[in-house]
Amino acid sequence: MNTNAIQDSEHEVLSFKLGQEEYGISILKVQEIRGYESVTRIANTAEHIKGVINLRGIIVPIIDMRIKFKLGTPVYDEFTVVIIMNIGAQVMGMVVDSVSDVVTLTSEQIKPAPAMGTALNADYLTGLGTLDERMLILVDIDKLMRADDIQPAEQAMAA
Repeated sequence: MNTNAIQDSEHEVLSFKLGQEEYGISILKVQEIRGYESVTRIANTAEHIKGVINLRGIIVPIIDMRIKFKLGTPVYDEFTVVIIMNIGAQVMGMVVDSVSDVVTLTSEQIKPAPAMGTALNADYLTGLGTLDERMLILVDIDKLMRADDIQPAEQAMAA
C-alpha cells in the first residue's frame, strides 16, 4: 500500500465562520490563532484593513473579513479571533467570527466552487469541502490576500 498517495489526496483545513457561512483555509498557511485585540489604525487605508499589531517584533496587518465581504457590522466578542498566516514572505492577520476546528478532507470531498452564492468572489475559492452535514467554502488565501485592495495597506505601512 502506497501511503504517499493517501497523503497526497488529503487536505488539512482550518475551518472558521463569517456570519452564517463556514470557510476553510489550508492549515499550512496558519501560523497561530489569537484572540482579537485592539490594533493600531493606519491612516488612508481601506475600511476592512483594521490596522496593525506588533507580534513579537513583526508588524502584522490585520484584515477584518466581515467588513471586506460586507457581511454586516462586525461584533468583537470572546469568540472573535485573528488567524495569523504566512502569505508568501508576508505575515498577515485575518479577523473572523470564530474558529471551528481542523478537518481533513479527501480529494473526493472537495467539489468545484460555484460561480455564485457566497460573499467571496469565485476567483478566490478553491472549491467546496463536504463533511457530513457541513459544507466548507475553501478559500485560496494566497490569492485573496494578494488582492489589489489589500496590497496598498502593505505599501502604506512601508512608506
